[in-house]
Amino acid sequence: MATEFGIPASWVFGAFSAALVLSALLGPMVGRAIDARGGRGVLTASNLVLAAGLAGLGLAQGPASMAAAWLVLGIGMAMGLYDAAFATLAGLYGRAARGPITGITLIAGFASTVGWPLSALMEEAFGWRGACLAWAGLHLLLGLPLNRLLVPPAPPPERGSAAAVAGPPPPRFAMPLLAFVFSATWFVTGAMAAHLPAMLQAAGASTAGAVAAAALVGPAQVAARVAEFGLLRRFHPLVSARLATIGHPLGAIALVAFGGPGAAAFAVLHGMGNGVLTIAKGTLPLAVFGPAGYGARQGLLAAPARLLQAASPFVFGLLLEGAGVGAALLVTTALSLAACAALLVLRPAPSGPVHG
Repeated sequence: MATEFGIPASWVFGAFSAALVLSALLGPMVGRAIDARGGRGVLTASNLVLAAGLAGLGLAQGPASMAAAWLVLGIGMAMGLYDAAFATLAGLYGRAARGPITGITLIAGFASTVGWPLSALMEEAFGWRGACLAWAGLHLLLGLPLNRLLVPPAPPPERGSAAAVAGPPPPRFAMPLLAFVFSATWFVTGAMAAHLPAMLQAAGASTAGAVAAAALVGPAQVAARVAEFGLLRRFHPLVSARLATIGHPLGAIALVAFGGPGAAAFAVLHGMGNGVLTIAKGTLPLAVFGPAGYGARQGLLAAPARLLQAASPFVFGLLLEGAGVGAALLVTTALSLAACAALLVLRPAPSGPVHG
């Protein structure tokens, strides 16, 4: 895109970051809409908006129209990604939504495994514009019918509100603690998603070794989600979230201690932690606060996290260039451990574990 438009590549990534910021700002409003009317209509509309953004990107004639298309995609991301899906499930299943949330993330763990190679094949065959238009068509031909026909209508919101009244009150300071946890962990996730292969090479891995190690992140995420779906589901979500936050620090220790040979261990440990944390972003607010008002609350919790996620590739890139791998990983390790400490402060509600 940058080459065709004659602009620096950073401008394209800047437009993507702007889309993430817009998505964060719209999250609470989308959540309130799902709380009030259920998620089927919102998820179905998200396919239309995402298709429009992708079509606009494929037809863009310059930097301005390219940026406008990315902003449309930001609206679609607020309506159609994990947060909206989790809020839809909370409206449908109440406190029993932990199992369906885990199931969705288990399947979606293969998104990058399928999406990146398929995008590369379409780009090679049809060019980047054709790839964007093809993804727009898939939203209309596949995503929209699935959301419209398979997602059931939500029960009246009063049912969830009544159930929530009978539940125990949430712990004090739960909202700011969870907002910090999600912000810290999403910063780490965003940084690793953007810089993982290059960081592994800077740590001493060969190009082939770095790519092979980075490819282990997806399977590690899925393996951890299988464990969450089976072994860990009998425990409170706080337990699995606490364990997940130490995955990245343990991987960082292996990478710094062993250099290139530790790349695979880092990818697996980071991937396993990240896989469970994705689930925790949906299950923790449900377990702590209950299903009433889940969508709006999820949007508020996700807003600062998405803003930090949007900034993380740039900030972590500066750390890598200016201070090196060890110092950059020290920052992400400190954030992960601080998130773990916040989760240790946050105690489960008196009602005990929430089973999916």
